[in-house]
Amino acid sequence: MSRSIIPAARGPARRQPHRTRASVAAAVALTTALGVLAGAPAPATAGPPAGAGPVVTRAGLDPQLVAGRGADVGFIAQEAENATTDGEIIGPDRSAYTLPAEASGRRAVRLTPGRYVEFTLPNAANAITVRYSIPDAPGGGGITAPLEVAVNHRQVRTMTLTSQYAWLYNQYPFSNDPGAGLLHPDWWITECSCVPSATTPYPRIPTPFRPSHFYDEQRLLLGRTYRAGDRVRLTVPADSSSAWTVIDLLDSELVAPPRVRLAAANVLAFGADPTGRRDSAAALDRAIAFSRRADLPVYLPPGTYQVNRHIVVDDVTIEGAGSWYTIIKGREVALPTPAPDGSVHTGVGFYGRDAADGGSRNVHLAGFAIEGDVRERIDTDQVNAIGGAMSDSTIDGLYLRHTKVGIWFDGPMTNVRVTGNVIVDQIADGLNFHTGVTDSLVAHNFVRNTGDDGLAMWSEKTGNARNRFDHNTVQSPVLANGIALYGGTDNTVSNNLVADPVREGSAIQVGSRFGAEPFTGRLLITGNTTVRAGTYELNWKIGLGAIWFYALDRDIDANIEVVGDHYLDSTYNAVMLVSDWPVKDLYSIKNVQFRDIRVDGTGTSVVSARSAGSASFLDVDARNVGAVGVNNCGSFHFTPAGSEFSLSDLSGNDGGWLAPWLLPNTITCDDRPPVVPPPPPSSW
Repeated sequence: MSRSIIPAARGPARRQPHRTRASVAAAVALTTALGVLAGAPAPATAGPPAGAGPVVTRAGLDPQLVAGRGADVGFIAQEAENATTDGEIIGPDRSAYTLPAEASGRRAVRLTPGRYVEFTLPNAANAITVRYSIPDAPGGGGITAPLEVAVNHRQVRTMTLTSQYAWLYNQYPFSNDPGAGLLHPDWWITECSCVPSATTPYPRIPTPFRPSHFYDEQRLLLGRTYRAGDRVRLTVPADSSSAWTVIDLLDSELVAPPRVRLAAANVLAFGADPTGRRDSAAALDRAIAFSRRADLPVYLPPGTYQVNRHIVVDDVTIEGAGSWYTIIKGREVALPTPAPDGSVHTGVGFYGRDAADGGSRNVHLAGFAIEGDVRERIDTDQVNAIGGAMSDSTIDGLYLRHTKVGIWFDGPMTNVRVTGNVIVDQIADGLNFHTGVTDSLVAHNFVRNTGDDGLAMWSEKTGNARNRFDHNTVQSPVLANGIALYGGTDNTVSNNLVADPVREGSAIQVGSRFGAEPFTGRLLITGNTTVRAGTYELNWKIGLGAIWFYALDRDIDANIEVVGDHYLDSTYNAVMLVSDWPVKDLYSIKNVQFRDIRVDGTGTSVVSARSAGSASFLDVDARNVGAVGVNNCGSFHFTPAGSEFSLSDLSGNDGGWLAPWLLPNTITCDDRPPVVPPPPPSSW
């Protein structure tokens, strides 16, 4: 049930029509993408210096820079560009539609047949995850290609990589066909600065148009435990049919043995097939029914279980042997007629009962993987890994992959705890609290490569309230935001790590949009770190902020406190406050309070104001600012009294970014200031 991220044809005023470096970057993005994707050479660099130890990062950063923030996970990440390789390092690049832009840290290693990248294990490990990209098939639909895995020069296994779940094209909701014409020729597009169907002569739109969602990842148990210092080499075989293989990173992990639950309803006793050859949905239904009568949990031993529809859960505990061992895997199945909710497909997923039917309660899911087969975005489809309504429930230790949305809850519902999950390679959101979800927690989840918001609270029709997104890591959402809040009351976003949003979004967005209920009460955004955030908004032709306040449907005037955040290496602005052009005189953003903030590197400004309203700043320190500290356009009336947006200096704002001459509302509007890439962030 994900929703479109489609801005209006006109965004905030484009007061100066000249093209600066920022707008040129977007204009050439497609050409750059085609060059890189076709296998154009990229600069080669050597690996780490001889004798250097393994480089461990978190979201491409020195872990010390994000200590105490983000998810507590069991794996260790190593970027391919920091490993030993005879391949070519691609990037850095933050332009949409390029392979480096979607890579963690905006760099990766490109291997042609016969080339390798080698990682040195920092800790003992018996399992790895490889994040990679290989080309699409010429007509779409993906290919497969081998990747040899060796440890200490002894081959362990050949992985079969696939691009069947990657490579989307065109306008929202996207296409799998690289040769398709525009899906919406009546929409304004930045490539021609026109509405193609209303333009004579009709503009030439090259294909593939807007390729994206390049990466996938694959896990591998190594069969034994290797020691710290052992070397894992990934080699593209010389006879590979893939022209290139891009390796983004390697996660290594010491996976515990499978968990065994004896006092449980074992699904094998009810006819489930752990080989995956036969459908096990009915067997799971029987085990669930028995477990409720016997007051026992359901246990899924190690194996792969084929399930091609929803498993409806209520008042039940379902436990696997661990997400590396118990895999629930299914095909996407076309329905003979559309379902009442508009779905035209079904697929593997665990769903609570509809909220309209009372929802489900006391559901506890833990210790297994759900792997779907979703390769296209159809927003009416309920093909999510977890769905429905589940109050007083827990979702813990799951691995969710290749579904539309990892977890999409349609409330009203209350008191759900979503903890310790890994959500990757989704067509749309990672998790969405949709409509009346209250008193719930999302903590220590790792989210990577979503096709829309990584984590979202969407108060459509009924407000979400008193929820917390705490200590999560969100990396590389291909479209939209890392964490997005659309209305709600007394919600908190705390201690998260958000990195590398790719296009039309920010690390954190506070938006009155998509028909959401208003923000009321207190919204606390505290202790978060963002890095390489703030993308280029294709329709508006401006750069966004690492944190983005957007008044589209109504005012944003709740008690909003932003405390203790760190905005690192922001591509454009650290903070942006904006109203859409058609409503700029109707809605404003008022009284946002910033306190104890660190800004280390911006391509343009610390604060970009493109709305009426106000904000206050206390102990906001900034360095490596690319342009003027405050780019204040207000609502673009440029009155003699100054901007319609005012700033209050509450003291302690170091770095010279909030100079006295900027206060309270000096007009400093530069619609598209030149971008000055900052140096890498460092310890404060």
